[in-house]
Amino acid sequence: MCIVMFMDNKKLLGKRIKELRKNKGYTQEQLSELVGIETSSLSGIESGRFFPSLHVLDKMSKVLHIQLADFFNFFTVDIPENVDEEISTIIASQDENNKKIIYKLLKAGFSKL
Repeated sequence: MCIVMFMDNKKLLGKRIKELRKNKGYTQEQLSELVGIETSSLSGIESGRFFPSLHVLDKMSKVLHIQLADFFNFFTVDIPENVDEEISTIIASQDENNKKIIYKLLKAGFSKL
């Protein structure tokens, strides 16, 4: 969730579109052709340089067989395969005060699970 707070919305949307495209096995060239936009436009969208229009998002959702809302599910964006190791590395690199804050956040957020 902290990643979401600090990342630009255009970049988040672009990363999510890239993630969805790759999950469906499309190259940028293939998806852009199916959607009817230039490959350079899709590249600009995926890199977060600009937002796609609603019309383009609608066409992409149909090609990818997803709901429009799925483009805005940012919780999977940038989650590494080795998430346990990454979490440990991040925590280990913090000073004692930050480690205490991380502990309190985790305890508050997950104590009822």
